[in-house]
Amino acid sequence: MGKATGFKEYKRHDRGYAPVNERIVHFKEFVQPLSEDELKIQGARCMDCGIPFCHDGPNGGCPVNNLIPDWNDQVYRGEWREALETLHSTNNFPEVTGKICPAPCQESCTLNINDNSVTIKTLENAIIDKGFDEGWVKPEVAEQKTGKKIAIVGSGPAGMAAAQQLARVGHEVVLFEKEERIGGLMRFGIPDFKLDKKMLDRRMLQMSLEGVDFRPNTFIGVDIPAKQLLDEYDAVALTGGSELPRDLSIKGRELNGVYYAMDFLKANTKWVQGIHAEDQVISAKGKHVVVIGGGDTGSDCIGTSTRHGAASVTQLEIMPRPPEKEDKGLVWPDWPNKMRTSTSQEEGAERLFSVATKEFIGDETGNLKAIQCIKVEWTQDAAGNWKMNEVEGSEFELKADIATLAMGFVHPVHEGMLKELEVELDPRGNVKGETEGGQAYYTSLDKVFSAGDMRRGQSLVVWAIREGRQCAHAIDHYLMGSTSLPR
Repeated sequence: MGKATGFKEYKRHDRGYAPVNERIVHFKEFVQPLSEDELKIQGARCMDCGIPFCHDGPNGGCPVNNLIPDWNDQVYRGEWREALETLHSTNNFPEVTGKICPAPCQESCTLNINDNSVTIKTLENAIIDKGFDEGWVKPEVAEQKTGKKIAIVGSGPAGMAAAQQLARVGHEVVLFEKEERIGGLMRFGIPDFKLDKKMLDRRMLQMSLEGVDFRPNTFIGVDIPAKQLLDEYDAVALTGGSELPRDLSIKGRELNGVYYAMDFLKANTKWVQGIHAEDQVISAKGKHVVVIGGGDTGSDCIGTSTRHGAASVTQLEIMPRPPEKEDKGLVWPDWPNKMRTSTSQEEGAERLFSVATKEFIGDETGNLKAIQCIKVEWTQDAAGNWKMNEVEGSEFELKADIATLAMGFVHPVHEGMLKELEVELDPRGNVKGETEGGQAYYTSLDKVFSAGDMRRGQSLVVWAIREGRQCAHAIDHYLMGSTSLPR
């Protein structure tokens, strides 16, 4: 686990970023990697901590149970190829998680007790980058075919992980995607300045050589009846996203200039990736942009608007401003509530907390021109329940030509495939399915499984990969009576 005294000898040093004025004029990645010698030093900082919470998903660490201490040690010793094998043993797409995962592993690192965690995410990214650069990432083609056919609907991280696992044990796998290209929200929902889509393309090439049949531009439930899959395949996995966005039903919602965040982001990423022309971009150039919602999707709207050349960008968060630092004794190793600033937010957005949106105000032509807001306060009753109250007399207006609704997602879209299949839903509107026991990832329909956001609700890419891998384990066991796939 690194050098026994490394955490005392070496200071934490992480990747840097290109200066703000240089990176906001393009949509390319702007991370500045560490040198190989620096990476070895950072790997040496991993301590023999007894219980490495970093890779213990249920207790706040890595949901895919990455063997983090092992590959930290291997990087420290210069055993890069072995580190790659260790990394791939639990994670199909470390090139994605190493870039866009919020890294709960670092929050649960023992060294984080002193705000000095190992740079786990940086080391992960370096291992997979070196693996591709050296040509070590090869197709893992099954020696024998099983003759079983599996349809996977949805090509996000859950669907791709399940597809790769199942192809590697010899099943014929067809991966359906309604969009023009494979990757789900990794492809079009994540801006290219956070994730270069060449990462997805090179992984798709590997998967294609392993036997995965990609079918983009194929909307199950529209282009192909969902029930047709039940007739043609031995098993079906529903791995779509939680795509129904949370709306804001207030006066003026119908005005031109009010968009769901994902519509705003997709229009831009499809232009950046050459899918459609620039005139189909929802441009923020010279406009006042208000982003409603303080999460990652809202942050992506900020970075995109800044690169368009917005006149101003303001982000509204209905929750109070979090503390600058968490109480380690209360929350570690779990994910803490504390003030975080993304690279997009530090590029110049104004952030307002404890603010609710009351009305969208339009001009005489039906275009958005301002937003009516009010300050709120949160109080806790005797039972510990939080209640929001508007602060009387605190109303104010924000100039706004564009407003993006980035308030999260409710559940998967029910119309189409799910209604046609009549699959049972849980109380939150997700596809009902357990994660443990003999019926893990089964749905209410015979030979139909579900994993990822469609099953668990809106979540992180690491949870999607975990569920995709575990769903593949369940499908292989269902089809063959046993399985060699890891769970």
